[in-house]
Amino acid sequence: MEIRVDDLTGEKITALIHQHLSGMHDITPAESVHALPLEKLKQPDITFWSVWDQDDLMGCGALKELNPTHGEIKSMRTASAHLRKGVAGKLIEHLLLEARLRGYTRVSLETGTSEEFVAAQRLYEKYGFTYCDPFADYKLDPNSMFMKLDL
Repeated sequence: MEIRVDDLTGEKITALIHQHLSGMHDITPAESVHALPLEKLKQPDITFWSVWDQDDLMGCGALKELNPTHGEIKSMRTASAHLRKGVAGKLIEHLLLEARLRGYTRVSLETGTSEEFVAAQRLYEKYGFTYCDPFADYKLDPNSMFMKLDL
């Protein structure tokens, strides 16, 4: 598995991001979808990584700087063909290492509350994330839950 910074211009990553957004809209009311479209993932406060096995895209994730000590994990997605291969775990470890290198003291994230998000919640719990109140610009929402990890 190779994790690389991605400029979001390749066909494979573009397709995975569109699949991610479509999937979020399939299971979450539109007003509660916080997944970012491609153009918003290209903002300067976001670094985006993709995970590869040679030419095979395995997954992706991003780290958004909320302020100099607080980052947010965004756009975590494992390609369907690579579920349960450890892709998400490797990516979380990479994002947390990057957060520490940047000097962040906290990393937060928003995820959904429906059954489809249970595996993601368990993954984050495994890495020490705990549930918290909304952060940044998020508001209380029955379709969202918030997690944080103090580094």
